[in-house]
Amino acid sequence: MEIIARSSIVFFMVFLLTRGMKRRSLADMAPFEMVLLVVLGDIIQQGVMQQDYSVTGAFLALAAFGFWITFLTYVSWRWARARHVIEGVPIVLIADGKPIEKALAVEHMPLDEVIEAARQQGVDDISKIRLAVLEVSGKISIIQS
Repeated sequence: MEIIARSSIVFFMVFLLTRGMKRRSLADMAPFEMVLLVVLGDIIQQGVMQQDYSVTGAFLALAAFGFWITFLTYVSWRWARARHVIEGVPIVLIADGKPIEKALAVEHMPLDEVIEAARQQGVDDISKIRLAVLEVSGKISIIQS
């Protein structure tokens, strides 16, 4: 039972940590950030399992994580308001060719990153962007004027 409780606590700590981090897709992560993810996995394992190295302990920890993932997926599917809290909402970074500095600052995203995403989608000038939206997945969608 202790493993299930610890797994649940660690699950929500990881959930809050990932909700607080800036949005990036795996392809956009720096090598250091990738290493941190691997180290984070080991830290989580130690926090959940403590000194229990049994197959039963590992099964219980995975079952607790699986339960919470399934539960939160169902809740976000069922209720739109909960989905906004669990998954986040898209954020407009550029509107009518003008950067929205407050949104860029909140996401700690330099304008150069948005311009790079625009170039990758075939837009060469910021004034041609009607909307640049940071999606909940971490990708940037560009809609031209």
